Amino acid sequence: MPAFICNACGTQYPPSDAPPGACLLCTDERQFIPAGGQAWTTLERLRAGYSNKFRRLAPGLTTIETTPAFGIGQRAILASTPAGNVLWDCIALVDEATVDILQGLGGVRAIAISHPHYYTTMLEWSRALCGVPIHLHAADREWVMRPDPAVQFWEDDSKPLAPGLTLIRLGGHFAGGTVLHWEDWEGRGVLLSGDILQVVPSGHVSFMWSYPNLIPLSAARVQRMAAILEPFAFDAVYGSFSGRSQIDVNGKQVVAVSAARYVVRANEA
Repeated sequence: MPAFICNACGTQYPPSDAPPGACLLCTDERQFIPAGGQAWTTLERLRAGYSNKFRRLAPGLTTIETTPAFGIGQRAILASTPAGNVLWDCIALVDEATVDILQGLGGVRAIAISHPHYYTTMLEWSRALCGVPIHLHAADREWVMRPDPAVQFWEDDSKPLAPGLTLIRLGGHFAGGTVLHWEDWEGRGVLLSGDILQVVPSGHVSFMWSYPNLIPLSAARVQRMAAILEPFAFDAVYGSFSGRSQIDVNGKQVVAVSAARYVVRANEA
């Protein structure tokens, strides 16, 4: 039986004779069902019409993107750390060519994902990469459509993955919204932010509960996110989308200023 994949967000559901009646991620207010209605595909169909491209983002960081764009259109990022490679965030298409390249780059020791919109076909990725663990925050457990022993839930506000490599739960967009901090990257530190911190065209970051429906977060919630992040040093911030979601220098200061200006405006509302 095929494991159907939502065309709109890329979430894969358990194998079944027919597609689900609706995608639970898309019926939630943080996503949407397209005007043309709910549509489904399979991994086999994706492999026939799409491919993944790899691109150097910065030292030790390589993006993986599907072309033509599929679903939300986010990118995954391979972080090549001294403790091993970590795949940050996920995209729907995984195929033999992608796995061959990843193995040539040293393999993958773990997968970590910022929030449920990017869970996509995470179980297929884990299986293709020899059963590597998938680290998700327990607060988002309800959004895992294909439970499996490879999925390892963590709790509290931080989880060390390896020396100098930490998952940080900020919440916001989702209760378990997570960023990945690499402390000694290039001697400067880097934050892989998904869209928990959304890098915007002005070079700041912003914070939303629902991006497509433009539903904001409260000032108190953003203040809490900023407070959790305060102890971590980083100079660069890299988000979910190529061409418009990166801060190459002064990232910690930019995030602090962005949070402060958001709070001011939210309190004026």
